[in-house]
Amino acid sequence: MADAEKVVRVRRSLLAWYERNKRDLPWRNSRDPYAIWVSEIMLQQTRVAVVIERFRAFLLRFPTIVSLALAPEQDVLALWSGLGYYRRARMLHKAAQFVAEHMGGRLPRSAGELRLLPGIGSYTAAAIASIAYGEAAAVVDGNVERVLCRLAGWGGGSRAGGAMLKRKISGLADELVDPARPGDFNQALMELGATLCLPRNPQCLVCPLSSDCKTRGEHKRPPRAPMLSCEVAYALSVRTSRKPGKARGAAGREVLLEQRPASASVMPGMWELPRLREAAVPQQELRMTVRHAIMQVNYYVRVRTVFEDDVDALSVRVGERRWVPPAEAAGMALTGLARKVLTRAKLLPIAPLDTIAPQLEADVI
Repeated sequence: MADAEKVVRVRRSLLAWYERNKRDLPWRNSRDPYAIWVSEIMLQQTRVAVVIERFRAFLLRFPTIVSLALAPEQDVLALWSGLGYYRRARMLHKAAQFVAEHMGGRLPRSAGELRLLPGIGSYTAAAIASIAYGEAAAVVDGNVERVLCRLAGWGGGSRAGGAMLKRKISGLADELVDPARPGDFNQALMELGATLCLPRNPQCLVCPLSSDCKTRGEHKRPPRAPMLSCEVAYALSVRTSRKPGKARGAAGREVLLEQRPASASVMPGMWELPRLREAAVPQQELRMTVRHAIMQVNYYVRVRTVFEDDVDALSVRVGERRWVPPAEAAGMALTGLARKVLTRAKLLPIAPLDTIAPQLEADVI
């Protein structure tokens, strides 16, 4: 897009549209680089509606980089439970510890320096640097890539065009970013992709860039890889508390949880229900069925009621097990599936998000 007049027109049209139509999102009311960093990490592969409340709760619990750095990892993971992709939380925590220890608790001011921190790639670095510090660093996420490919008439995106097309997209993003308002421009481009320039049925008639767009509609895209399916089963084992003074009823119950080993490739250190040896469950023992998607896999989950005396024989033990009161389980780093099952079984108290990770005294079993 060598036409300077067209570049100026695209910038003006997009920013004017953004001022009129931008969504009121909590992280847009701040120029705090830490808050922007947290929001960008949470928004990776997670819907905005899910992130909004988690973002508020996270900053209430960890209002500064130093407070995040000092927190136990299990507390960070507990507050992240339900957002998925837990490696993001671990890397955020590690980077906060590095910044607190070596940088006085202050994030670097340039995209280049930000990229040196654990878990911060080119996109996140550019987002923080442009929004918080006004650096003219262009962001390219999936939404931006789609907008720019359609604008330039480049087909189905970098997955179809490979590294060469990816470089062209990055070059166009660098060319278009408004040096006077880089943060607003980047957010406007992402907003356009999230609300109008959609993967399916883009709303071209109301798009501010339609007059300069060479595609005006859907472009050809490579087919998505099919979702894989997997059947698994878990034990829901509940017993009456053996601690003296505990009343009967919900307050006097304990549920058996197992911690995934630190060596696990997925969700290490998270707590879940014990996994059964057999995916098939007798109908009379079936407590519930749940569908749960993780990345490209659809899990069809059967949950079986298992008595305490039978759980070792029926399940595969891979990590530490603990009998936990439901109130304590609510504050643990549960997998999303475990939280879902325990909530549906009415065993997990539904607490406000800002109290998901309280400091609890460990029970002695």
